Amino acid sequence: MPPIALGREKNMGKALIKILLVDDHKIVREGLRSILKERTDMRIVGEADDGLDAIRKCREMKPDLVIMDISMKNMNGIEATRSILSENPTMKVLVLSMHTERKYIQNILAAGAAGYLLKNGILEELFKAIETIMSGKVYIGSHASSILVDAFVDKAQGVDSKIDLLSPREREVLKMIADGKRTKEIASALYISPRTVEVYRAQIMKKLNLDSVAELTKFAIREGLCSLDE
Repeated sequence: MPPIALGREKNMGKALIKILLVDDHKIVREGLRSILKERTDMRIVGEADDGLDAIRKCREMKPDLVIMDISMKNMNGIEATRSILSENPTMKVLVLSMHTERKYIQNILAAGAAGYLLKNGILEELFKAIETIMSGKVYIGSHASSILVDAFVDKAQGVDSKIDLLSPREREVLKMIADGKRTKEIASALYISPRTVEVYRAQIMKKLNLDSVAELTKFAIREGLCSLDE
């Protein structure tokens, strides 16, 4: 049994965990409600459908645990987590996401999340994850763990991500290409000529050994460069 925080409600002698659900899909929130209602020591105190709303609800409702999605409109889960925990350091965030790219996992953990689960495995691991997190530990789902271990092994063996081959400006251009920006739009945003944008694109493709915009976009998504707010 984790320590009972001062001011936390109790239910039949147990600490009652107050939970805020944050996901832009109503059906996901309803599914979580259905799962969590099985537990008498957990109570859903509210819901939010984007990061900005989540920040507001945390201020109002003071949940013990936020179950957070990553890809949402207005503000993604990474930025929302960072903001929420900066205001409420003792609050816990458990991320439920479909993203299996290591950058997403690393970025959300760096933002302060205490747990990461893939949505396709929550039935088996959700309660275990919540109990682990509320006891003050970190919980990473089995699949996400293997991704992080592989990244660690690559790093230890000196195999860095190809993203490290790109200059800051090349990363900026790559992100805008992956976000669907046209050459003229990129040029205007970066105050450079369309020809310079084309040169950057050619350099990026050469460094990454990729041959098309589609491949560049896939690479940017894997590395977490693309906007999560779309």
